[in-house]
Amino acid sequence: MRSSADGVLAALALLVAGSLGAWACTRPQPAAQAGEEEAKPAAGLPKDDQSRCDYKSRGDRDVSETAGPGSLTPNIRRVYALLGEGEESKRVLVCREVDTNFDGIKDVVRTYNERGEATNEMADSNFDGKIDTWVTFARGRVAKVEVDTTANGKPDEARFYVGGKLSRVQLDANDDGYPDVWEIYDEGKLQRRGVDLDHDGHVDRWDRDEIGLREVAERERREEAEAKKKDDKERQKAGADAGAADARASTEKRE
Repeated sequence: MRSSADGVLAALALLVAGSLGAWACTRPQPAAQAGEEEAKPAAGLPKDDQSRCDYKSRGDRDVSETAGPGSLTPNIRRVYALLGEGEESKRVLVCREVDTNFDGIKDVVRTYNERGEATNEMADSNFDGKIDTWVTFARGRVAKVEVDTTANGKPDEARFYVGGKLSRVQLDANDDGYPDVWEIYDEGKLQRRGVDLDHDGHVDRWDRDEIGLREVAERERREEAEAKKKDDKERQKAGADAGAADARASTEKRE
């Protein structure tokens, strides 16, 4: 199950790299980005590229078609929302889709909010014409990745991220639509794994990563020791300052 998700995330990384600098535009700018060229459709490609961006028959959308690195035909589509009027007008990127394997079908699509932050993404990682990966973003960062590894149109693996780090994973091992394996991570490292053996929705067995748990306990012990040391220093400094103040007050009183 991991290989599909990791392969998709690698493809998404290429998409992120290509979209930097195109999130929000305060003035209309050239459509092509670095490493891309304006290109014209070539013969032999499907007429329907299975676009999932919302732009057709909309007057408030501006569309850019470019060819990315390695492509001889347009394989990147950017859809901009036209906002405001006159000097206040601006173009904002709201959708971007890419044909990553150059077969004329868009297989990765990402949407953005008006601040230029990614919101959602869908991908066909095995190029069979079906979406098998769903990514949800929070404040522009990956928060959840769902993957369909059985080609039934439903995700059977869900990865949750906090602060950009893997926090937990849910797996549907028997493909019945319900999770039966739960993995808990700390700082991106697996700590324990729960399994629902009788498929009643409850964990029957927890397998712990004892080495990982010891590492976490040791880190917490060091953090507590450092915090205590810092508190002791602050108390000592406060005591010294108080003693110095008393000494000055006593001297002033004698004088």
